[in-house]
Amino acid sequence: MALTTQLSNDGSSLTISITGRFDFNLYKDFRDAYEGGLEKGNIKFIINLSQTEYMDSSALGMLLVLKERIGGGDSAVVLKNCNKEIKNILSISNFDKLFSIE
Repeated sequence: MALTTQLSNDGSSLTISITGRFDFNLYKDFRDAYEGGLEKGNIKFIINLSQTEYMDSSALGMLLVLKERIGGGDSAVVLKNCNKEIKNILSISNFDKLFSIE
């Protein structure tokens, strides 16, 4: 599966891990994953990109929709473990100014 989720033990954060291509094919799965997290209340979203090989503009759009759905805030969505290419895409798109990237 290209997308997996894991809720932290204390229920304060939801990690969504993307494997392979992060593109429009993951739209429904990605939306379902964060909608499930939103049902849990005030929660931090961690998007683990350690196994992500490719990201396109639709993935950037999905991240923006997630940020909008939870009401903004820099600390509410964290993008983690980006490879060099993904970091470059995020930087060119100015997502490093919109999201916390670790």
